[in-house]
Amino acid sequence: MPRVQLLDPQTINQIAAGEVVERPASVVKELIENALDAGARRIEITLRGAGKEWISVADDGCGMAAEDAKLALERHATSKIRSVDDLLQVTSLGFRGEALPSIASVSRMTLTTATEDGEGYRLRVEYGNVTAEEVVAARKGTEVRVERLFGNVPARLKFLKSDSTEAARVVELVSRYIVSFPEVGFTLRLGNEVALQSSGSGDLREALAAVWGTDLVSALAEVDMTVSDIRALGFVGPPHVNRHARTHQMLFVNRRPIRSKALYAAIDAAYRDLTPERRYAIVMLDLIVDPSEVDVNVSPTKTEVKFHREGAAFDAVRLAIKSALHHHGMMPSAANSLRVSAPEPSLLFRPASGGTATAVELAEVEPDLFRSQAPEPSQRMPFQELLEDLRVLGQVQNTFIVLSTRKGLALVDQHVAHERVLYEYLLGLKGKKTEVQRLLSPETAEFDKRVATALHPHLDLLREAGFELEPFGATSFLVRGVPAGLKSRDYRPVLREIAEQLVETEGKAMPETIREKVLTTAACRMAVKAGDPLELPEMEKLIQDLATTENPYLCPHGRPIVLTLSWEELMRRFKRT
Repeated sequence: MPRVQLLDPQTINQIAAGEVVERPASVVKELIENALDAGARRIEITLRGAGKEWISVADDGCGMAAEDAKLALERHATSKIRSVDDLLQVTSLGFRGEALPSIASVSRMTLTTATEDGEGYRLRVEYGNVTAEEVVAARKGTEVRVERLFGNVPARLKFLKSDSTEAARVVELVSRYIVSFPEVGFTLRLGNEVALQSSGSGDLREALAAVWGTDLVSALAEVDMTVSDIRALGFVGPPHVNRHARTHQMLFVNRRPIRSKALYAAIDAAYRDLTPERRYAIVMLDLIVDPSEVDVNVSPTKTEVKFHREGAAFDAVRLAIKSALHHHGMMPSAANSLRVSAPEPSLLFRPASGGTATAVELAEVEPDLFRSQAPEPSQRMPFQELLEDLRVLGQVQNTFIVLSTRKGLALVDQHVAHERVLYEYLLGLKGKKTEVQRLLSPETAEFDKRVATALHPHLDLLREAGFELEPFGATSFLVRGVPAGLKSRDYRPVLREIAEQLVETEGKAMPETIREKVLTTAACRMAVKAGDPLELPEMEKLIQDLATTENPYLCPHGRPIVLTLSWEELMRRFKRT
């Protein structure tokens, strides 16, 4: 066996580079963070060949003296912490002292820096070895130029993706810092083209618009809520404005861009039943946390963090989003749907319980958790504005209800509106149990063996939906009651569809997911259909009950319920304003 020996510094740096520098975006990230920690107000990033050929990051920060610049190439040399105790309360973006030596060990790097306009210092490094030092004319700040990245480790170069993919990663990365630091002006050039640019005005909405576009950002609601000493700041999108992936979900902790499975789960929990399956809401949130309450020294890349109170962080995100959505009373707009992507497109019910609807789950939280003022009761009904000066104008194609309100015209899809009302009724959100229509005499329902086996464990769940069943042999059930909402409709197709869903999800879904699917199917089958004529009082009652639901935006399947057209938009389209 070979003898144990110390590795040489260059090998150590290349090993560290494997953790810190994975691709061009990694280089850009480390250099941006150094610039921000140096107090930069302007940062210019330029790439050629998607960063494989050439990367330049220039800033107007405080710069470095020659001695500090040389020392910065040593591993674990940093100005940001002094002892292990400082790791307990990190306030800078960088602190490990690994970035510059790691980058220098796998590239040809030129560092030019000056603490004042005039005389500066330039250092050239080739794959870890200093090849030149000189005094040069320079402006205050630092520029790091990286050429021939991974030129000495071709195996690493081979694992890089196409130029378009690597460039896209850099664009995404810079976008996050533009949003996190709106007071800093960023410019990103890919070759000769400006890919991103922000003004550095300090306006968060303006910075976000530089990344996502003005039309999209104009549809977002502002968030500012403190829960358990964690303040959540940012913007969230209405449920009908969403994406097929998490491309438009940005998370920060004390302005540090992060990725967190727990916080992504909190976003999903806040939008549950609001957005369609496999669609993701638009969210930008920064959690302001006491630095001692979060560990940022989890990985060399510093994109993962560990909360000392993960449950509190989860609740801060979830409740802040839900409060913002309810407070802003968001609903789909016909005008907005032309500019931003949206999901693809009774028996009526018993009177809803009196009073205003409350924001889901907010009432369950202890009042002293909140520092921000909770919305007034009149603000908690998301569709309250739909009832202002409400007048039902009629029904179109026996499918859509046309309304006139104080704010404009509205079109309501009667089936999905009724489906939403019934779904929340079945969930028990109105504090009532599902009404059951007792059969004069029990009837027998036959299923195949597989379906019958799947039904047996879920008889209590079926009872929630209004079906009273008892086992009657290996593959049969006695039906003693059915949901009153079915009225004269045949209950057998509804029951069979629910049973088929139970078979499909058997062993593959959590109990809560199964419950939601069953109740969604029941609500859909009990709701009025497209093509059913409704009398005026029935339409008025449907709209009033819809206004009291916790989610009047989408049906349980994710289809939009209401499209609105404001009077201002109508006037503008007819060129009256």
